[in-house]
Amino acid sequence: MSQSAEHQTTEARIRPVPRFGVFLGLGAVLGVILAGILTAVGSYEKSEVLDIVYPPGQVFGFALLWTVPIGIAIGGLVALILERMARKHERIVRVEHERITDSED
Repeated sequence: MSQSAEHQTTEARIRPVPRFGVFLGLGAVLGVILAGILTAVGSYEKSEVLDIVYPPGQVFGFALLWTVPIGIAIGGLVALILERMARKHERIVRVEHERITDSED
C-alpha cells in the first residue's frame, strides 16, 4: 500500500464576523432588563377611565411585549453595522490544501 499526496494552493478571504445570535440574545436580555426597570418605576394608581389597577406582573408582561422585540432589533442592527465595518478589515491569504490518498497496488 502506498500513499500519494496532492497539493493545491488557493486564495481565501478572512475577515472577523460578529456572531449574530449573541447580539440578538443580548438585545433580548437588555429588553427584559428594561421591562423590569419600567415596571419598577411605574405608578400603580387606579385608572380613571377603566377604574382598574394593573398588577406589576401584568405591567411587566405588557412591557416585555414591546421591549424584547425592540432590543432584538437593536442587537441585530448593531451586529449588522459591525459586520459591515469588518469588511474593511478583510485580508486575502494563501491556503494550502493537501489531500492524501491511499492507493493499493
